[in-house]
Amino acid sequence: MELCYRPNLEGKVAVVTGGAGVLCKEFAKALALCGAKVAILNRTVSKAEAVCEEIRAMGGEAAAVQVDVTNKESVKAAHEEVLKIYGPCDILINGAGGNNARANTDKEYFEMGDLDADTKTFFDLDDEDLQFVFNLNFIGTLIPTQEFAKDMIGREGCNIINVSSMNAFTPLTKIPAYSGAKAAISNFTQWLAVHFSKVGIRVNAIAPGFFATDQNRSLLFNEDGTPTARTGKILAATPMGRFGQPEELLGALLFLVDQKAAGFVTGIVIPVDGGFSAYSGV
Repeated sequence: MELCYRPNLEGKVAVVTGGAGVLCKEFAKALALCGAKVAILNRTVSKAEAVCEEIRAMGGEAAAVQVDVTNKESVKAAHEEVLKIYGPCDILINGAGGNNARANTDKEYFEMGDLDADTKTFFDLDDEDLQFVFNLNFIGTLIPTQEFAKDMIGREGCNIINVSSMNAFTPLTKIPAYSGAKAAISNFTQWLAVHFSKVGIRVNAIAPGFFATDQNRSLLFNEDGTPTARTGKILAATPMGRFGQPEELLGALLFLVDQKAAGFVTGIVIPVDGGFSAYSGV
């Protein structure tokens, strides 16, 4: 991995939830290359350990910790393990999240006759499926923040980075739970930034545009690998005309965690979206 910007994070402890995911494992590797000791928290600990091995191969330091970010006791246990291994957390990346197809509608628009058709409509969405997606994203950010922000109170240079989405600015069709949850993340980021402003904790967020990951691949590509109609619409609405690459998020991440560069920056959500949020479609 080659970094275009390398803040000095020597002596810092970074905790990355969802750290084995496509985007967050790049976050973890970048933080390690900058000198941080990285705790990779993930539901499947074997996947977290695989990322740790990549980091160690690069000369960095990392530890894998199992967690369910929606469960307080699980997050508390993970926090205690991180404290034993590395000590108090300086940087928290709330990266755990995602969507689930069970919380999606089949069609973008509701039309006459859909209630009687073999179509999953808004009216067919199950509240448990919606709660699963909302809890994974919002509650899965709130609980780790409650735990790890305790380490940061009154300590210089501590900060939290949440992962929002383009959905937070304008909701995407077919995925109401995920869109609503990410809107909540952006709002929560601003709320936390104000709430923690007197004790030295900065809180910001990154809002990725469209990146091809395992979670959204079925929406973007057909089984034979060809792009779906939805992909065509996305790329037409993205002025740069392509999907983002995970490493293109790292500049925003490393700027925000750098106390020297961003010490007066809190409560912002940075879009990294190829111009998607700036384009009116005309």
